[in-house]
Amino acid sequence: MSSKLNINQNLVSSSRASAKEIADGVFSYVTKHTTTTTERAVARLLGVDGVSGDVPYPNILVEHLAANNALGEGVAYHLGNAMLNTGLSPADIAREVAENKLDIFKLKRSDIKDVVLAISPIARETVAFIGRNRADRERYLERYGDKSGPLLYVIVATGNIYEDIVQAKAAARGGADIVAVIRSTGQSLLDFVPFGATTEGFGGTFATQENFRLMRQALDEVSEQEGRYIRLCNYCSGLCMPEIAAMGALERLDVMLNDALYGILFRDINMKRTMIDQFFSRVINGFAGVIINTGEDNYLTTADAVEEAHTVLASQFINEQFAVLAGIPPSQMGLGHAFEINPQLTNGFLYELAHAQLSREVFPDAPLKYMPPTKFMTGNIFEGYAFNTMFNAVTVMTDQRIHLLGMLTEAIHTPFMSDRALAVDNAKYIHNTMRDLGDEITFKDGGIIQTRANHVLEKATELLGEIRRGDNLSPESPVLWNALERGIFADIKRAPDAGKGLDGVAAKEDGYFNPFIDLMLK
Repeated sequence: MSSKLNINQNLVSSSRASAKEIADGVFSYVTKHTTTTTERAVARLLGVDGVSGDVPYPNILVEHLAANNALGEGVAYHLGNAMLNTGLSPADIAREVAENKLDIFKLKRSDIKDVVLAISPIARETVAFIGRNRADRERYLERYGDKSGPLLYVIVATGNIYEDIVQAKAAARGGADIVAVIRSTGQSLLDFVPFGATTEGFGGTFATQENFRLMRQALDEVSEQEGRYIRLCNYCSGLCMPEIAAMGALERLDVMLNDALYGILFRDINMKRTMIDQFFSRVINGFAGVIINTGEDNYLTTADAVEEAHTVLASQFINEQFAVLAGIPPSQMGLGHAFEINPQLTNGFLYELAHAQLSREVFPDAPLKYMPPTKFMTGNIFEGYAFNTMFNAVTVMTDQRIHLLGMLTEAIHTPFMSDRALAVDNAKYIHNTMRDLGDEITFKDGGIIQTRANHVLEKATELLGEIRRGDNLSPESPVLWNALERGIFADIKRAPDAGKGLDGVAAKEDGYFNPFIDLMLK
């Protein structure tokens, strides 16, 4: 792709190198630790599911490990060891533990090689199942063809999965390409995954495996009727990232919100806990062919979109490197950014265009996730509709891929179906009437757009270099911890040992193994 911005590629290379070093420092910590939800995800992938009362079997099983100071030995070892001792399946072992019929710590400890041999067939079967799900998606796309240009992304958020299905089908028939089911407020802070179909939620619907299954089934029905594949999106960020990623892989979700930095900054989740969780969740997402969405757009809801634009780009570079470490190719990196400049700023549209084009040129193969205006929506629906039209124009001019539709009733209420229909119609009109405009235009050498883009790139390069040169250079204290503590992103400060979930972190013991990482990264 030829550059319209005439950006300095040496700065891009320097930024990417700094981001890699930053990510590698975190990875050195991640590889030595595990968490309660990482182990619960392993248990789920080995077939442990269901609840005892309201408590999920994976939680009961892993809490049994933690109570015996054995979290660092890993659930895979103890399930495999119990299989060798009892002849039971992982699901039955978890049920016996939940019913206090089995204490896995009273069993004879088997040799690690024998345990791996016992577990491996189950792990391979799960991985093969997820591979078949991915192949099903690819067959749908081959059969119907994939849409070129931006994918129209709409949300449903009724709290009731069955009502969500009604609204999702209507949105898909109206032209939506991606349906995102917003999670109930606060689910990201639950340290367990609810079970079964749910009909009550606040501001969204609980992410459960049954809800995933029901919505996937509904969208497949619409895909057949419409003759195009409708993608399904949900959230795996939060205290249960890898578990929800596993559920999404098992039920063929296509897009998942996946960003530990978002959880640290906006949900006060402990950075050590969530970085470990993010790695395994991204390994699962990568293998399943899921496009991850990152949350840089949220930075601009608390920080100024002009003054702090470089922090968005810097975070995109870091998230890119975290994705690489988890085996995610560029085609699955939905790096986030947003149209959030104060509309009263003179030439603000040119700055928005510069920022969006910069992301596109720096990450040419990524299906970028572009967020609509929210911060300056006032409740004036006519003004809001104009803002969204301008946003739609930048989307098509800069070839964004995942286009979250702006709602004219933003800041008033959860969108009505009619609001969604108007948003789809607006986007479809702009996408059609301006389809090839991006290929027709160039930017003035040394003009406002080029100057702005290069200024943002320069500041991002400086920031990444500053983070890389930070004081915390030991593997146990990565430089990123220092940057987050200083409030570099979104003007929010977080301490390494603060936040939710730190008590769920454990150092890996000798003999620890997670069978899915090697299988999926291959």
